[in-house]
Amino acid sequence: MPNDLVHVPKKASPVLVKQAKLFSDLPIKLLENLQQDFQLNEWQKGEYISASILTKRFFVLLDGQLELKQSNPDTAREATVDMLYAGDCFDLIVLLDGQQHDVIIAPLNTVRLISVPIEKMRHWIWTYPELNKKFLPYLAQKMREKEEQATSFVLHDMTTRLSRIILKHINKIKSYTGTQKEEHTHHLINGLSDETLARMVGSVRQVVNKQLQHWKAQGILNKKRNQIMINDLAALEQEARYTQNLPNSRTLKSLPLR
Repeated sequence: MPNDLVHVPKKASPVLVKQAKLFSDLPIKLLENLQQDFQLNEWQKGEYISASILTKRFFVLLDGQLELKQSNPDTAREATVDMLYAGDCFDLIVLLDGQQHDVIIAPLNTVRLISVPIEKMRHWIWTYPELNKKFLPYLAQKMREKEEQATSFVLHDMTTRLSRIILKHINKIKSYTGTQKEEHTHHLINGLSDETLARMVGSVRQVVNKQLQHWKAQGILNKKRNQIMINDLAALEQEARYTQNLPNSRTLKSLPLR
């Protein structure tokens, strides 16, 4: 059994803390005060990170992409609990109830994070109205995402779920606010494999691959290993059965998922 991951603490500067959406608009004096308790972490793809760390520290993802998943030891099947992008916080469940969360922490590429003792984060939410005002809408957003995920498994078939996952992934990229040069690679350095997509939609790799190849034959997308190029965004939105186009849809044509 691997030991808990131990990192040498590195102080996180106010500039790094301000990169996190949850803290970006806080008054500078408050930000400088909170910053004293943050440390900088870096995790590599394939690195083992014990879930017990989530009961001790509250994390905010600065760069990269990270998957939280669960596994059935009897069948070896895995399901994605959450897919995290730059700006996302985790683990909200542990923050709220203080109970250990049975998840596998899986960086999909090299990720940089800032973290703070979880008791500090709980104290700050109760103490600082400015932070509470930012935290509650983010919590509501994540709750809506979980509701959408749960209802999608019941109400929609795999094709619809897969198309929605891809479109949602594109929208996550469009939320990137860094340099234009890195816009298309910031969240998707290693991309989403067929296995990862299967976990996200509750299917298996062979079924997901078959659907992607079908869309490729129709000219909706091109696929090479973990890279997907969307050629016809409107057709993919139709597969997703959205009643109207996604925000920024005109700017998303031919957007690569790397």
